[in-house]
Amino acid sequence: MQQAIINLSFKQYLNPNTEDAFERAVIEASYKEFVERSKVYNPEMAYKTFSEIVESDGKANSLHYKCGLAISPCVDGLKSRIPVLTDNAGNHIKFVNRQFHILESDITDISKHRVSITYLTDLMTLLDNIGEYLVLAYGNKAECLLNWQGELIDTFLLKMVPGLSVCNYSAITMVLQKLS
Repeated sequence: MQQAIINLSFKQYLNPNTEDAFERAVIEASYKEFVERSKVYNPEMAYKTFSEIVESDGKANSLHYKCGLAISPCVDGLKSRIPVLTDNAGNHIKFVNRQFHILESDITDISKHRVSITYLTDLMTLLDNIGEYLVLAYGNKAECLLNWQGELIDTFLLKMVPGLSVCNYSAITMVLQKLS
């Protein structure tokens, strides 16, 4: 694989059947917010599911954002670490932003509440791959590679797992041309 400057994204799916304290807190906070905020788009309570509410009023798509705000205290507690994604040494991968989505829900039944959080990383340098593992370094190391004088670059190995994606990619050769 070609060396590149990348951003990664990782999508975590959450449902009410979880035993994990973080996931449970997200489900409870987002469900409570969903039930309360959906009343604006469903004043007569004619619809029960998120899909039905959005179909009847497209503005209800804003519930993704509004419920996402309700989980901010939970996410802040992660201290910018993706809770279910670690490198080969067991260190949590850092994120700089996240997106919250309601996959489906029901105003009368929390057991039908399904959500996802997509975590986005800051810039990383993809140095190589070894089978299903990526050799990465935090930050943009393109200039380091161009002017390499024997110094070591701190790296880590990350296994490609379901939910993990390279969401932005710029080959080092392209980055170096821009630096010149």
